Amino acid sequence: MAGSSKTLANRILIGLVIGAVAGAITLGIGHFYPPLLSFMQKVSTSVFDPLGQVFLRMLFFVVIPLVFASLASGVTQLGRLDKLGPLAGRTFTFFIANMAIAVALGLIMMQVVNPGGHLSPEAKDVLMAEFGGDALKHVATSATQPKFSFSLVVDMFMPRNLLGAVTGQNRGGLGEVLPLILFAILVGAVGTQLPEDKRKKLQDSLDLVTDLMTGIVHFALRLAPYAVPAMIYSVVVKIGVDIILALGVFVIGCIAVMALHLFGTMSIWLKLFTKRSPKVFFQQIRAVLITAFSTSSSSATMPTSIDCARDTLNVSASTRGFVIPLGATMNMSGTALYEGCVVLFVAQVFGVDLTFAQEITLLVLAVLSAIAVAGIPGGSLPLIAGLLATFGVPPEGIGIVLGADRLLDMARTTVNVGCDLVTTVIVDEKTKVAESSTV
Repeated sequence: MAGSSKTLANRILIGLVIGAVAGAITLGIGHFYPPLLSFMQKVSTSVFDPLGQVFLRMLFFVVIPLVFASLASGVTQLGRLDKLGPLAGRTFTFFIANMAIAVALGLIMMQVVNPGGHLSPEAKDVLMAEFGGDALKHVATSATQPKFSFSLVVDMFMPRNLLGAVTGQNRGGLGEVLPLILFAILVGAVGTQLPEDKRKKLQDSLDLVTDLMTGIVHFALRLAPYAVPAMIYSVVVKIGVDIILALGVFVIGCIAVMALHLFGTMSIWLKLFTKRSPKVFFQQIRAVLITAFSTSSSSATMPTSIDCARDTLNVSASTRGFVIPLGATMNMSGTALYEGCVVLFVAQVFGVDLTFAQEITLLVLAVLSAIAVAGIPGGSLPLIAGLLATFGVPPEGIGIVLGADRLLDMARTTVNVGCDLVTTVIVDEKTKVAESSTV
């Protein structure tokens, strides 16, 4: 499965290159023979765009059920939190802090580098006219929206009609994701309080829905090697090479900030919360990081992580047995960082300005969605689409970054796994200190 997934990802990446090169060649020929460019733009609209839409809308199909089932399941599987004790408290505290810092760094990078800003105003106008009906409405009404307040937050997360808000008002748009996330958390929280047999039934039911939705995502991904070059070619011949430059800046910026978080933030944590040398620590886990980078899977890397924690890092059995498996499904700082960056990048490309309050909301939602999609191959794609719709950005914009996802997936998995091991040694040392003080 891992091998086939890697082959598929490579085919998608190759498709991106083919689509971009073919688009650039068409633009070059079209410069000297404009009728050809005009003809290929029409072909893109009538043939290539619908092919891309088949792929995208299969992802959109699963947004609502996947968000609900995966997030509710993630909360339910924790069991009764009051029985997990201090170990769980320390673990979850560092998990949340880790992901929040990662997303914050990503959003700051996006504001400073502004990769979407490399598009000319004319190119953005074309994109908006092509895909941005909802975004245009968002931009037009943003000035008249009420100021950020507590009552606005309540209205955003708790509409009077949950079903109406979640399903949306028309067949052409995604429903609201914010109230769905809150409802899923509430269902999961109540699920942890059920008797063990009922909690297990709820867990199994939610996992079944998640598996079904993941299967649909896998179906969609089989179309990706054909849909991605079609979408990229269409965008390039309509927008120009500006979009390729913007995508390249975005990829470099994401990789740079992921490296900063893993080797910068985590080094500070090791200095503050442990007695370990960051340089020695990263040398000790080098094999784990290489495994994570090559497999692009936290779950596939977990055996290597456990071996390293036991034999090299000398982490106690109780800590490594709790933190590492949980981290492989929950502590997704690289994924959270990536999701926040994608939303902001696509918003920049389409000229949608997010307010500071909206970016704070994005930070929280990126953390929650990263937890929800942990361990689900390709599961982040429909959730990113849901986040885009939440902020008035055309979900179709995800097609711009999809071809570069392979390289970024390898990078963010490396960050996820590295941060798992840092959290493990911190929690282990804190737990040993607490136990020794009580003796």
